[in-house]
Amino acid sequence: MKTSSSFSLTLFTSVLLLAAPAQPLHADVDCLSCHGDPTMQDANGKSIGVDPAKFHSSIHGTLKCNDCHKDIHDYPHPDHPAPVQCESCHTDEAAGLAGSVHAKVNDHPCTSCHGNAHVIVTKTDPQSPVYPLNIPKTCGSCHGDPAMAKKYHLPNVYALFIDSIHGFALGKEGLLVAANCTSCHGSHKILSHTDPRSSTYRTNISATCGTCHVGINAQYQAGVHGKAVAAGNPSAPVCTDCHTAHGIIEPTSSDFRMQSTPICGSCHRDKFNTYRDTFHSQLGLLGGYVETARCWDCHGAHDVLPASDPRSPIAPANLVTTCGRCHAGANASFVQYQPHANARNRRLNPALYYIRLFMNLLLASVLTFFLLHTVLWLIRSNFARKGGAANGGKHA
Repeated sequence: MKTSSSFSLTLFTSVLLLAAPAQPLHADVDCLSCHGDPTMQDANGKSIGVDPAKFHSSIHGTLKCNDCHKDIHDYPHPDHPAPVQCESCHTDEAAGLAGSVHAKVNDHPCTSCHGNAHVIVTKTDPQSPVYPLNIPKTCGSCHGDPAMAKKYHLPNVYALFIDSIHGFALGKEGLLVAANCTSCHGSHKILSHTDPRSSTYRTNISATCGTCHVGINAQYQAGVHGKAVAAGNPSAPVCTDCHTAHGIIEPTSSDFRMQSTPICGSCHRDKFNTYRDTFHSQLGLLGGYVETARCWDCHGAHDVLPASDPRSPIAPANLVTTCGRCHAGANASFVQYQPHANARNRRLNPALYYIRLFMNLLLASVLTFFLLHTVLWLIRSNFARKGGAANGGKHA
């Protein structure tokens, strides 16, 4: 009878426990009785303390300790517990990370970005290290560290990004829609820019930038540069060739305007050389005058088209309008000016070629004449001086 009563009591208790809401195991209370001291450290001086309030308010606050620390079942636990395997829950993220550039980092890649596992909050929480406004600082903890950059042969890009138009929009304006590191590189499956699957691989860059700059990407794809990339031309320019990758500055700023022509000239060397001989270039060099015409003022910026295309601003039918943006009153006679006339090319510009040849010969002749005149004058002066000295000696 006594045994039957005990069994009934045990069964009743079990039913109550199953019906009751889930509660933290006693093991959690036991763990926090020691680890609840945030100043607790292991033998190596590493913090092993857990703030109970922060833990229970974190995204992992509903978990039990051994949901993550699977080799700990009672106390005393092993001196060196097995590393936590985040992939046991976060399978998709772990699969992406496994093939990424961060897969072999020495530090735990998850906590390096998301923070201490006991206080992780959702990525939509402004306190999270992976909240959009905080991502540059999180990535910059490695990619802005000169020692880390040297060790792993990484570019030190954090300072460049912070001073860029994207960094300014995030850090100064607080715009959540502004591009941060993950916008271009992704979050877990970050691949090298040399990997064709990478979002920063050369042929993928316009699509990556186009996720935000939709209209500009459409213009670029319709232009000669975008078509060249699509046709497989590896030397055709993409967004980062003109704007750089991290230190992007405002395209309408004077700094960008002053450097835009050499950027175009890095590919179009022949056109750049002829541009430097023109009034536009010479004016631009006098005191850094920024309003003079640059390449994209005439050719367009993203939807660059050949002169044979009737939609191009440099098509013959459109030249009066194009030049008229700066030169009020421009007419058909005015646009006969050749901004890229090459005085060194006799076939394309014979008149200019022979004028340049004549002027160079004239200059060489004048200089040669006066050089010869000077030499002969010096010889005559030398003889005159010696003759005067000889006559003076006889008088003496």
